[in-house]
Amino acid sequence: MSTRSILADNIRYLRLQQIPELSQQQLADKLVVTRVSYAKYETAKASPPLEVLLAISRFYHISTDLLLTVDLRKYKLQEMLNLPDNRILLPIKTDSAGENKIEIIPYKASMGYLSGYADPEYIESLQTMSLPFLHNGKYRAFPAVGDSMPPYQDGTYIVGRYVESIEDISIGKTHVLVTRSGFTFKRIEALNNNSITVRSDNSFYESYDISFADLWEVWQYAGSFSSREQEVMDCTNEDIKSMLMKLMQEVKELKRENEQR
Repeated sequence: MSTRSILADNIRYLRLQQIPELSQQQLADKLVVTRVSYAKYETAKASPPLEVLLAISRFYHISTDLLLTVDLRKYKLQEMLNLPDNRILLPIKTDSAGENKIEIIPYKASMGYLSGYADPEYIESLQTMSLPFLHNGKYRAFPAVGDSMPPYQDGTYIVGRYVESIEDISIGKTHVLVTRSGFTFKRIEALNNNSITVRSDNSFYESYDISFADLWEVWQYAGSFSSREQEVMDCTNEDIKSMLMKLMQEVKELKRENEQR
């Protein structure tokens, strides 16, 4: 379905369903265009100029991104979340029993999320699951990668609850952070004027800042699940601690040697 067709369906739907008493002529007058021109927009015979598109967006209080990319007939507008920069988070989906349907971001195609997270067709193509103890929020499951957040290993999915604003981020809590370069699972250490400071639960890694400009989405930890059985190490906690301390000391010595060269 073309962008022009989506826009045509949307503005026709909005005029007939949201304001049924509004005629094409009356709306054309408000947009300062002729009725003939406006009629072509509703039938996809022409695309409105940018200034007219912006006027339509302001008239209905709906972002241009929504008007051009989402079939509004499928969703309740009041349930849709508008993100900064006109990005889109689709409304909460429920199954026949009313349980929240949690989209699962696949491991092999995880990087595709960066280009598809605001694409309705991409989100709707994802597999979903339901967890009966998660209600009253928008949830999504992300794959854990690497060793920076023990005990979550590769094969684990982190379920996050969508955080709508920077002010709602909880310091000290773990979050899935979607950035320009990918997504990561970190604990929030501090909220700064233009960035957040995050850290790993693995003390081997140092804390670092993520600017608000690079931060696209924030999902607070709500649970996790794994299809893999955890491996059991035949050693005590003291043995593990000793090995980690020894490894960290070796790494520090290597860094010191490199700095002296």
